[in-house]
Amino acid sequence: MEAIRRLAAAVDTTAVCDADRDVRVMAPELRCRSANPVICGPAVTVRCRGDFLGVIQAIDQARPGDVVVVDGGGERIALAGELFARAALGKRLGGIIVDAAYRDMRFVSTCDLPVYSRHVTPRAGTRSTPATVNEPVTCGGVKVDPGDLVLADHDGILVLDPDAAEAQLQAAATVMDFEARIVERLDNGVSLTDSLKQ
Repeated sequence: MEAIRRLAAAVDTTAVCDADRDVRVMAPELRCRSANPVICGPAVTVRCRGDFLGVIQAIDQARPGDVVVVDGGGERIALAGELFARAALGKRLGGIIVDAAYRDMRFVSTCDLPVYSRHVTPRAGTRSTPATVNEPVTCGGVKVDPGDLVLADHDGILVLDPDAAEAQLQAAATVMDFEARIVERLDNGVSLTDSLKQ
């Protein structure tokens, strides 16, 4: 995983998408709510509908670096908030992604833990229904399996098959190198058309 993290740190989500047009991209409606948008870690998945007990279970079971991915059905109910982010920070998790609402933005907006959600609302769900942690879910319109690699930055959230991730990230690094050469040409006054020529 450490080698994957080093590769991921050298690329961005746009380069991964340029290198592989079939990569899973979560819906752009899932937006970063915290001070840090950068995620790179394996998914711990949970499905919840209007009840956040499953999110608590997922955070409790997650290990350092894991990303809690919540299939909340896109509902306008908060399935997590400040206390969840604080608990995740304490466990050194890699982030929380909620396909539903998040709340407590006064804290979360300044929090270094990457937090993404589809909505923001003060209204929380119930806390009474246990969930199954680590089963396939749908989040942001794409399938997420437990252990899938989740990448995110300012441009959005990607989901990679862990068996293919290294090759995808290496291909993305090649894209980044090519773009760096274009930037150098542009900085030297070459037109965009000519800069894009091989």
